[in-house]
Amino acid sequence: MSARSTPGGAGRPGSVRTAFVSGGRLAGWAARFGAAHGGFRISDDDDGVRLVAADGTTALIQAPWPPDGRPGRGADPLERLASVAAQPRTAGLVLVRRGGYAVAVAREGILLASKTGSRYVQSRTAAGGQSQQRFARRRANQADELVEKVAAHAATVFGGQQIEYLAPGGDRTLAGLVMDQPALRRYASVPRLDFLDVPDPNGAVMRKAAADVCAARIEVADAPD
Repeated sequence: MSARSTPGGAGRPGSVRTAFVSGGRLAGWAARFGAAHGGFRISDDDDGVRLVAADGTTALIQAPWPPDGRPGRGADPLERLASVAAQPRTAGLVLVRRGGYAVAVAREGILLASKTGSRYVQSRTAAGGQSQQRFARRRANQADELVEKVAAHAATVFGGQQIEYLAPGGDRTLAGLVMDQPALRRYASVPRLDFLDVPDPNGAVMRKAAADVCAARIEVADAPD
């Protein structure tokens, strides 16, 4: 679970922590949350299901998939959201940063096909004059080569799979350029999931991203001071 601090103040949480929990484990997670915070009530918000604990701690739970006419089953909003999160759906991942890339197909958090690699793109420089111009051209060429290479690998990895969603991640600019490549034109109308904030992609990063993209996202906010 990752965490970030928020400035203190009346009515504001001291920190917010983010976790990803699969649909099958969501009921157990909620039970442990309630046991740790004195129980909770459920609020069915427009942006997800919110658990409001007796001690003021809250947990906003969001399904991994956007509403598309496949509702979940259950007696309350939390059970229905868990049911949606557990539905087997297929996502194509495109993770790219200056230091490497990973493309994959994930279903129920499991990798069905994947490809990782490295392709270094130099950082910006403060040098001036002709040296800076040559450096900028070299850097642009490296980025172009990376974008084209990742798009080609993604098209190969996605081929033959029923891609229902695309999940880009890493560097927003590079990932956007990859998505716009002609090699991925057939996926232009595929719905996109939330952008994945990941470090330089490798096998471990890719496996975690595959699990996270198929899991419910939970933001836990501490009780206000």
